[in-house]
Amino acid sequence: MAAHFTGWLADGTLLESTVMNGKPTQFKLDQVTIKGWVEGLQLMVKGEKRRFWIPEALGFGENPPPGAPKGDLIFDFELLEFKAMPKAPEPIPAPEDVAAAPSDAETTDSGLAFKVLQAGDGSAHPGETDEVLVHYTGWTTDGKMFDSSVARGEPISFPLNGVIKGWTEGVQLMVEGEKRRFWIPGKLAYGETPSRPGAPAGMLVFDVELIRIGG
Repeated sequence: MAAHFTGWLADGTLLESTVMNGKPTQFKLDQVTIKGWVEGLQLMVKGEKRRFWIPEALGFGENPPPGAPKGDLIFDFELLEFKAMPKAPEPIPAPEDVAAAPSDAETTDSGLAFKVLQAGDGSAHPGETDEVLVHYTGWTTDGKMFDSSVARGEPISFPLNGVIKGWTEGVQLMVEGEKRRFWIPGKLAYGETPSRPGAPAGMLVFDVELIRIGG
């Protein structure tokens, strides 16, 4: 959001003023440290001006960080504009066979298991270094969705040699328009103890639709 503000201590000492500087401030409300700002600005509408008397507990607290003022604060705010944060995508329910590959799934020599969910309308297969455009959803074997281009409503494009080994191998088996479900063992994904922060461990299950071969 963008706003103009002027702040004072309770004794009238000026703290800061974007009005005097002639340049409004821009910030994300969830990154503001003053709780009184977070609460107060949510009450405002675009173009509105308000004065807030913020108690110490909603300011910088009894033990403020270095350079921050102690005690009650007063702020005049003018809310110039704001944009609502996009909502987190709704999780896509996991398939019933997410815990393990079913008996009718095919398995390659590497241990990659798969099933064709929808036949494609193409005939060519992508190569190991080809760029592909896909829609996908990924779950851990306990049914937790950890990523989904479908939920975001945006397919993703990438070179096949730039992703996990299970994708590199599996997507090369597909043709345009095809959908497959892959059960990818940890050794072909991020491993049992991933080194990449936030990466899911162990076997992963992906539903993949190959939309297009080529950038």
